[in-house]
Amino acid sequence: MPLLIAVIAVALLLLLITVAKFNAFLSFVIVCLFVGLTMGLSLEDTIEALKKGIGDTLGLLVLILGFGAMLGHILADSGAAQRITKTLVAGFGLKRVHWALMLAGFIVGIPMFYSVGFVILIPLVFTLAAATGLSLLFVAVPMIAALSVTHGLLPPHPAPTALADMFGADMGLTMLLGLVIAIPTIILSGPVISPLFKKIKATPMKDFTGSAQLEDKDLPSTFLSILAALMPVVLIGLSALLTHFMEEASPLYPVAEGMGNPVLAMLLSVLFALFTLSLRKGKKIAEVMEDLGHSISSIAMILLIIAGAGSLKEILVASGISEYLGDLLRQSNASPLVLAWLIAAVIRLSIGSATVAAMTAAGIVLPLVSDPSVSPELMVLSVGSGSLIFSHVNDSGFWMFKEYLNLSIKDTLLTWSFMETVIAVAGLAGVLILNIFI
Repeated sequence: MPLLIAVIAVALLLLLITVAKFNAFLSFVIVCLFVGLTMGLSLEDTIEALKKGIGDTLGLLVLILGFGAMLGHILADSGAAQRITKTLVAGFGLKRVHWALMLAGFIVGIPMFYSVGFVILIPLVFTLAAATGLSLLFVAVPMIAALSVTHGLLPPHPAPTALADMFGADMGLTMLLGLVIAIPTIILSGPVISPLFKKIKATPMKDFTGSAQLEDKDLPSTFLSILAALMPVVLIGLSALLTHFMEEASPLYPVAEGMGNPVLAMLLSVLFALFTLSLRKGKKIAEVMEDLGHSISSIAMILLIIAGAGSLKEILVASGISEYLGDLLRQSNASPLVLAWLIAAVIRLSIGSATVAAMTAAGIVLPLVSDPSVSPELMVLSVGSGSLIFSHVNDSGFWMFKEYLNLSIKDTLLTWSFMETVIAVAGLAGVLILNIFI
């Protein structure tokens, strides 16, 4: 009975979002009520579990994603993202311009949400392709692959951050392992496969030439731009390394440990970018604060969707379905990491959204993390990789890629969907290789 209810719940969630076109957050709440009541919980207990799931999930994410949205806005508004791309392209040269854009996408993609990074960088891609005569897809795919990988695998992005919190994974170690997997995955899904798309004609529509670019004299320095973009990674990674080699009795240990706290790392990064990038342009502090307030509105629905997924996880636990599914999954001879990847991949294919797929899968495979032989950090990366597989017509990212590059649906499937599948498979391969050594 619990298995049947779980299957019906996932099917209901998919139908509500994909067929009925319900808002994802509303769909999660409806499914939570269905699961709780059909499993014999009282309405009051179901509502309490729903509230607990939302509260537990949002406690950390509100701060991290809020600061992440602010940092991304500062990098875009100040021209830091533009400076990073220009410098890299100039340094790599014409023959390796696709490698330069891959690196730009990686650096900008760490602090920026996928859609924001895409909109900020795509005008530069159009300009470079037109100026050099190179294939637009040859130039664009490496940059977009980097944005997609960072979105699915690396904190402080929504899904990996929420998964790390849900699985009890160490955020610093998750980021370090994520970087180890992300770099070869980006290279494979970007510069390695982009030459395959040279013969596919892509012409950007005139309406999508992007926002106006700043003059070179108005841009911040390269060093400052890169430092501001990578500061969250630097602080969290440095903390993980320092605490690994330091004695806990050392008076500097609390400082090193605190520096890697994701909330503090993001706050320090925002303050650094605020004073070195925003205020240097002569803006008044009140004006900058108003802009940052507007940047928060862009993540409101993302937070609600993740909160809804968190509530479903709590309902599955409170009703006993999670424990039941965990017992069934443990009986399988398949690796928990592979099972987690497969479940996330199936939901991604059905529902479209990588974030929703990751969070829904996390609620199902949560019991597997209690196994001491399973690394919670690798589970985060396995679910994140599976949630990126074969994006197609039910994913907004598919349509953004198609419309900005003015491709047919067939060509979008041959390029974007293929690229996303390469990312998912390479990510799983990286997880399984790391699992040998961890």
